[in-house]
Amino acid sequence: MTIKFGTDGWRAVISDTFTFANLRLVAQAIADFVLEQNSSNPSVVVGFDTRFLSDRYAADVARVMAANGIHTLLARADTPTPAISHAIVDKGATAGVMITASHNPPRYNGVKLKASYGGSASPEQNKRVEQLLERNVEMVHGPNLMDFDQALAAGLIRKFDPAWAYYEHLSTLVDLDKISSGELRVVADGMFGAGRGTIGEVLTRGRTRVHNIRHEMNPGFGGIHPEPIAKHLGLLMSTIQAGHWDVGLATDGDADRIGAVDARGNFVDPHRIFALVLRYLLEKRGWTGKVVRTVSTTRMLDRIAAAHGLGIVETPVGFNHIADLMMSDDVLMGGEESGGISIKGHIPEGDGVLMGLLLLEVMADAGVPLHEVVADLLAKYGPAQYARTDLKLKRPIAKSAMVKMLLDEAPAQIEGVRVEDIQTTDGVKYYLDDGSWLLIRPSGTEPVLRVYAEAPSDARVKALLGFGEVMANKA
Repeated sequence: MTIKFGTDGWRAVISDTFTFANLRLVAQAIADFVLEQNSSNPSVVVGFDTRFLSDRYAADVARVMAANGIHTLLARADTPTPAISHAIVDKGATAGVMITASHNPPRYNGVKLKASYGGSASPEQNKRVEQLLERNVEMVHGPNLMDFDQALAAGLIRKFDPAWAYYEHLSTLVDLDKISSGELRVVADGMFGAGRGTIGEVLTRGRTRVHNIRHEMNPGFGGIHPEPIAKHLGLLMSTIQAGHWDVGLATDGDADRIGAVDARGNFVDPHRIFALVLRYLLEKRGWTGKVVRTVSTTRMLDRIAAAHGLGIVETPVGFNHIADLMMSDDVLMGGEESGGISIKGHIPEGDGVLMGLLLLEVMADAGVPLHEVVADLLAKYGPAQYARTDLKLKRPIAKSAMVKMLLDEAPAQIEGVRVEDIQTTDGVKYYLDDGSWLLIRPSGTEPVLRVYAEAPSDARVKALLGFGEVMANKA
């Protein structure tokens, strides 16, 4: 079977593997899983993003659910993933399905499976859906499918708008009055994704001026990957500089990730957003709790946590690891370098809209431009420059063998700086005694090494990434 679930569901190329026929098979396996979870009163929330045919795919998922006697709440329009995840909890649903390929290129679509707690389904739950899918294929058990209009008439499918309950929830986590008092001028870049217009809608009653760009329906995302990283935000940068705006906020294809641009047109990456919001929650709100970050996320968080006597937990890459801790422990804030970040009181799910709003609150409270807030952060808890690169290997190699090679070949120093510790939480991470680090993670699914580095200067980052290339050439 060519359909495999990753840590956050299934993604594939539209009209290649991602077809209506395969989607219905996946939906039937999810329906079987839902009935295993709750056979007496099962219900599912279904949402979708702006990608090609996402609304039609979502309707077909709802038809399969209805045919299996599962009550389905289907979003009326494209909606951010965190809004759908919140609706699962708000409505007490058994599970949720989000049709999205998140930040992947436009040719992809996908299915994110959400559990009853609003976060991504666990690896065990995803594995169970895979098993049910394989069983159904082996038994030549096709999907049950109900006519859409009949399902509506029977009450098995009901359309709803998840936005306002989600916005109301956000207002309990963000001080909208403080944001309003800052009278900030904001450019919101929806990147043609499901987060288009959401930040402006949340702030509509305040004194924040919001200018939306790339908020039209465009399933091809204007030819870019809807990922809020510097190389895709040229339009946002030029818009801010041309109009003398205070800040730009960009959300990815399904709005669970965030990136920002300051008034000077400089990219503010998720590491700095995470650190700024964490410091604010500690110093201004007096919040406490553990800080959770993935292995590839800035160590500024460690220094902030240590300064406030808080524990920090490092996890493998993947928000599901953070979600597990958010549900089982007193976690103040958790996130990863890709921009998926959440806070206490919210669903265990990365949320780009929430983080964008919190960054505006930080700015309004500080009363100075974002670049000055960042400079103050770096003066106290930095310096910290960061970069990542993906390196093609000359030949496929098992992840375990790659990790062994990286450990066997581990140097005593890199570019003249001593290696003080080595961790294998996810891949191999070298900690250097000047506060810098280098992480090398084999992909596990393709012959690629993902190399991440953080150091006090761009030159040191470049040197660390260069060492990563040397290690890749040895594989």
